[in-house]
Amino acid sequence: MDKTFDPHAIEARWYPVWEERGYFAPDMGATGDPFCVMLPPPNVTGRLHMGHALDDTLQDALTRYHRMVGAPTLWQPGTDHAGIATQMLVERQVEAEGSSRHEMGREAFVDRIWQWKAESGGHITTQMRRLGASVDWSRERFTMDEGLSKAVTKVFVDLYNKGLIYRGQRLVNWDPVLHTAISDLEVENVEVDGHMWHFKYPLENGATYEYIETDADGNETFRETRDYISIATTRPETMLGDGAIAVHPEDTRYAPIVGLRCEIPVGPKGQRRLIPIITDEYPDPDFGSGAVKITGAHDFNDYEVAKRNGIPMYRLMDDSATLRTDGDRYAEAAAQAAEIVASGDTPEAMTVDAINLVPDEYRGLDRFEARKQIVAAIDADGLMITIEDKKIMQPYGDRSNAVIEPMLTNQWFADAQTLAKPAIEAVEDGRIRFIPENWSKTYFEWMRNIQDWCISRQLWWGHRIPAWYDEAGNVYVGETEAAVRDAHTLPETVRLTQDEDVLDTWFSSALWPFSTLGWPDDTEALKLFYPTNVLVTGFDIIFFWVARMIMMGMEFMDDVPFREVYIHGLVRDSEGNKMSKSKGNVLDPIDLIDGIDLESLVAKRTSGMMQPQKAAKVEKATRDEYPNGIAAHGTDALRFTFAALASYGRDIRFDLGRVEGYRNFCNKLWNAARFALMQVPDDFVPAADEAVALSTADRWIVSRLQRLEADMAAHFETYRFDLAANAIHDFIWHHFCDWYLELIKPVLSGDTSVAAKAGTRGTLVRTLETMLRLLHPLMPFITEEIWQRVAPLARGEALAETGDSISLQPYPVANEARIDAGAEAEIEWLKKVINGLRTIRGEMDIAPKQRIPVMVAQVSDADRQRLATHRAAIDFLAGVESIDELPESEIPESAVALVGDMQLRVPLAGLIDTEAELARLDKRLAKLDKDLNGVRNRLASDSFVSKAPAEVVDKARAQAAELEREHGELSEQRARIAAL
Repeated sequence: MDKTFDPHAIEARWYPVWEERGYFAPDMGATGDPFCVMLPPPNVTGRLHMGHALDDTLQDALTRYHRMVGAPTLWQPGTDHAGIATQMLVERQVEAEGSSRHEMGREAFVDRIWQWKAESGGHITTQMRRLGASVDWSRERFTMDEGLSKAVTKVFVDLYNKGLIYRGQRLVNWDPVLHTAISDLEVENVEVDGHMWHFKYPLENGATYEYIETDADGNETFRETRDYISIATTRPETMLGDGAIAVHPEDTRYAPIVGLRCEIPVGPKGQRRLIPIITDEYPDPDFGSGAVKITGAHDFNDYEVAKRNGIPMYRLMDDSATLRTDGDRYAEAAAQAAEIVASGDTPEAMTVDAINLVPDEYRGLDRFEARKQIVAAIDADGLMITIEDKKIMQPYGDRSNAVIEPMLTNQWFADAQTLAKPAIEAVEDGRIRFIPENWSKTYFEWMRNIQDWCISRQLWWGHRIPAWYDEAGNVYVGETEAAVRDAHTLPETVRLTQDEDVLDTWFSSALWPFSTLGWPDDTEALKLFYPTNVLVTGFDIIFFWVARMIMMGMEFMDDVPFREVYIHGLVRDSEGNKMSKSKGNVLDPIDLIDGIDLESLVAKRTSGMMQPQKAAKVEKATRDEYPNGIAAHGTDALRFTFAALASYGRDIRFDLGRVEGYRNFCNKLWNAARFALMQVPDDFVPAADEAVALSTADRWIVSRLQRLEADMAAHFETYRFDLAANAIHDFIWHHFCDWYLELIKPVLSGDTSVAAKAGTRGTLVRTLETMLRLLHPLMPFITEEIWQRVAPLARGEALAETGDSISLQPYPVANEARIDAGAEAEIEWLKKVINGLRTIRGEMDIAPKQRIPVMVAQVSDADRQRLATHRAAIDFLAGVESIDELPESEIPESAVALVGDMQLRVPLAGLIDTEAELARLDKRLAKLDKDLNGVRNRLASDSFVSKAPAEVVDKARAQAAELEREHGELSEQRARIAAL
């Protein structure tokens, strides 16, 4: 083995070997229960981020574990076509070349995307290989490949024929830049500075009423005669589409005017519309004025109120969020709206949608420019009450960064309520289990309040909706145009035009668990691996992906898509903040693996930031946090960090210090392996059991290994990656390296029997080999590299010429018969003795090479026997010169350590330079006094305690407690030395 651990050379060497030799493909001849996990398909445009790295690490650990357990194991890979992201990316490339997708035409543009995908669409899968992902690449799928497209079309047609897909007009999130509906997941709500405008809506014909406010006891606190109703809004431009004013039925302030009509204070005065004042449970009497304008075509809450009360919903904007210019002039449109109010009947949706209620002077204006002009006009009419500055939540498209407009549009929808029923039951009756279980509550809350799913998108890239229209507008759904014509006996003279929309990306990914296995064909993979065992994912897509996979699995496979759903937290920065490009706190997993210099890191974090002030702030924070850039840590250290942090919780605070610590762990393991290999000859063959003698240390490490094997299996089965990481780390670092390797040195180098040496060497290599297999799912690269050297020694035979891999070896299984409680008790006693003596050496600052005399008192027969048995180890590991048993009264002034009732005493006279040690302690105590006084003065200040952040005050108190503890210990130590 090389003297130093070089992760990059090892990673570059082993991954191609694993992939080329087909180690990741399921062993169809394995006898264990099948195990399958589906990779959540990353966007084909994507780059590996910390969430991906966490998710992939946990899935890979499970996959490698189950593969080693002996199950036919499949980790199914693939990528998502990412409709919006991919179309935007390629469209920008085309525009940079001086063209546009519209100039190219749909077919040519889609061909261009396929070309991009072939040339550049595999970046994230390359990065997954860097992480050591053991997915079966031979089965890699793409949501737009031929097989998956076939599945998508069949599902759409079948659901349509069952009446579970329909086309209709509903409110959606509309992106005015991308010109498409988008899902809630693609909307980012950001708190921004905004305004709440309060306006007067005059009552019809100058009607008045007594507006009375009361306190909680019903006492009148304010009274005013009003000829208007007060309305507050953050979006004045939507007033043009108001269909009613709603108040709560128990709000007595407005009881006198319920049923009356009021005037929208916008537009030509002679044509201002009148709308009714109605009651509904939605308005909150304690918020704003308690009265709410209902604009059903541009607000999700208003939409529900409008549906309940039959209020017409008037669309005000086109697909660019510009105020409409189509239809009749405002005078005619306002008259039509007035007739609707007068009649009390709401026409069908398309009739209402054709009415353009934008006054002529505002038509064609951008919505925000219209807002300015409308507010100014209302103010000029004296109908402005006040403008309130306030923070508002503004919805932005995560791709376009445009303000999203709730818009009433014609879209394709899936009947989610019907599809959700069996999906809810599957979790209720335990066929699907969420881990941690509390996430089932989130699932139920979403599913029991589910709305119909908008499945259409106004894009060119994606699965085109298999629906055709004739010239009369009739719709026909089928897998192909030919199938439609055959099913409806339509002659060629009937011209059919396919729907221009494509399906929501989540629609195809909802079929992922069975479409990737070959459905709708009845494949062997489908029979063997469906239902899959577990889905590993973040909580943020429980509704968007997890729930929809369950719905589709129940509908088309009549079974759940997976038995368990392991939900991990989101990866946040060390301060608990969400990682985002806009905050400039993103870490790139590949940078953590390979390292990155400071200037490159700053450039990466500030790239694309439009505001110089923000870029400067991010640059300073980066330079402060990473003054030397980020060192290379290797894949294994990063993977182990993710595993160690993956506890049952919501968020993961990522600490670079942990990665550095686990890089040191890799070094520790590497050096331990080198030491072990140097203790055995190259032609070493483990001796037969009857030819060896096992020491207590040998029996102890074997016993502890059995407990570790049982713990590791239990932790993997319960998805406690953190406990698994901590258990194996503790065993390797402390039990194996710190103790076992030290305890066996006297055996291997001393005058011991051949049988003893053979027993220790055999135990050493077998423990190391077993330990590597236990660790392999979490740290695949370093374990493979070391195992290749250790396995022949542990087996007593060479590896096969065709090659062998630790990843294909059986995962260690605990043997309770090899648990040796007696040996464990012996070594625990020995560790206490050695640690006690080491503590005395450290406290007294005794030189490492100085051997110490030890006197013992209150010694039991068992202690006496153990002292004799382990004398060589005690002398070697604690630097002991002699051990004498004396009555306590005869032992001179000494430092003491207790092991049970036995006293370990080290006389201090002659071991230390008393004057020099007292001087050192006095200097340290003076420094502690100064520091302690400073902290105490801060805590005594009322200004500091009351004004400083709570965490700062708590930190100061903890610092004071630690200084006081250290001061007390050193004072006691000084007193003992001064008494010598």
